[in-house]
Amino acid sequence: MKILLDTHALVWAAVDPDRLSERAEEVIVDSRNDVYVSAVSAWEIAIKRAKGLLRFPDLDDRVLRALRFMELPVSIHHGSAVGRLPIHHRDPFDRMLVAQARSESMTIVTRDSMITAYDVRTCW
Repeated sequence: MKILLDTHALVWAAVDPDRLSERAEEVIVDSRNDVYVSAVSAWEIAIKRAKGLLRFPDLDDRVLRALRFMELPVSIHHGSAVGRLPIHHRDPFDRMLVAQARSESMTIVTRDSMITAYDVRTCW
């Protein structure tokens, strides 16, 4: 299965896995799954760090490799797909994650109930 981590799931998986649901943790650690982190999560983390809302290291290849996660870049196709989404959720980061997951046939690991309003597979 191809998994895309919502930003909070990424942060919790990295520094506080006890905050993950049992199912989310199972999916993330299952070596049969490909676990991706979107470039948009790095952007969201950087903004929240700059505002003093989050203490988390910059995402880089070393951090992703240590966690066995892969990078998912944001493409023009993903950007265009956001514009075709209904406005169930106003958070631009989450809307991009939904567009990416739909475009790439991924399941989003998230506890955000607003994301489930979209036609996208989720897991928590």
